[in-house]
Amino acid sequence: MKSAREVPAVTSLPQSPQDEADHRVRRYALTMTIRIVCFALMVLVQPYGWYTWVFGIAAAVLPYIAVVFANAGSDSTEMTVESPVQQLEAPKSEPVIVADAGDPQVFTIREGRQDRS
Repeated sequence: MKSAREVPAVTSLPQSPQDEADHRVRRYALTMTIRIVCFALMVLVQPYGWYTWVFGIAAAVLPYIAVVFANAGSDSTEMTVESPVQQLEAPKSEPVIVADAGDPQVFTIREGRQDRS
């Protein structure tokens, strides 16, 4: 006899390793592009002032930030699988059984919601 396996929901699966690596490379490339722009602005913006120091500090700090973000990866903690179907409890009401007068062999069962105010 086959044992029933629980199939994880698609929403709970982690990102594929290739997609995660591509995302980290794009994030690193974007940060390093911003660093190059900071170098260019540091040299090209005239007259030199306080903003020149801001561009220089950003150009010096961005490689560290880029490497930390690129190596961070995704969160690999265990996630619980959640069912996408909303589960509601049935109302606590007694079923009403009505016998059909024409055929005593057939029973009709009607359940109804009883609002108690």
